[in-house]
Amino acid sequence: MNTLLGTPEPSAVAGNEGVAEVKGDWVIMKHTGQGTWCTHKALDESQLLKIDDKEGLTPLQVGTVSVNPCTAYRMLLDYGKWSFREDEWFIQNGANSGVGRAAIQLGREWGFKSINVIRGREDQTEEEKLKKDLYDLGATHVITEEELLGREIRDKVKEWTRGGREQIKVGLNCVGGKPGTALAKFLSPEASMITYGAMSKKPLELPASLLIFKNINFTGFWVSKWSDKHPDQKKQTVDDVLRLTRSGKFKDIPVQECKWDRDTDLDMLKSAVQGTLGGFRAGKGVFVFGET
Repeated sequence: MNTLLGTPEPSAVAGNEGVAEVKGDWVIMKHTGQGTWCTHKALDESQLLKIDDKEGLTPLQVGTVSVNPCTAYRMLLDYGKWSFREDEWFIQNGANSGVGRAAIQLGREWGFKSINVIRGREDQTEEEKLKKDLYDLGATHVITEEELLGREIRDKVKEWTRGGREQIKVGLNCVGGKPGTALAKFLSPEASMITYGAMSKKPLELPASLLIFKNINFTGFWVSKWSDKHPDQKKQTVDDVLRLTRSGKFKDIPVQECKWDRDTDLDMLKSAVQGTLGGFRAGKGVFVFGET
């Protein structure tokens, strides 16, 4: 999570004495590695991205916008050869993650249909609730990993895509292993599959046919590296996601907040971090600074 900064007084802005361009505004870091784990910091304003209009936004929305939403935004737009005719698809695993939920909402906004893969739950009521949550966000179809790896899914995908006439142009992979390989097999010729995570901790094995006969492009994406190389595009992406948020077209991801005050017990903070490594979490872990 990027820390929101109360901009320092003009005289405290390093190297720009008298600058008051961003005084009192909300800002996020322009580049990575600038030290987000702090409550106060003096920086040159050239190192910050100002939030031009914070009306209707919460600190949590602004503090998280440059991570998951930007990841989904850039992967979909930068790697898909879209015609925006509302007859094009993307497929993704980890669909209930922060990136997955963002991709569903952005896809709905841009007219993309989606096949969304989640891990099945032992509690069927919980699984159906999760599926409904994703459908409410704009998912076209939601299936489990078991269904993805099953025999019947090929006929279903063929039916959904009108026999392949509607192409699946992008795959978003954060799992790897057999589920990642199965995902790739449904991509149309000349499509792109972008790997941005490896939750299964297993390698992605690619059949040669996907490379030779379908000429699918396999690549990786790391939003931190992208942000450092494209600060202007980062600003545009952040602004667009926040525009959608203000208009009610982009909803917050579920989060588990951990308050971090001066007297917060260290073991509680450690437990909060450790909890992010487990599966089936109720939401993304977020530290919220209080009195420090």
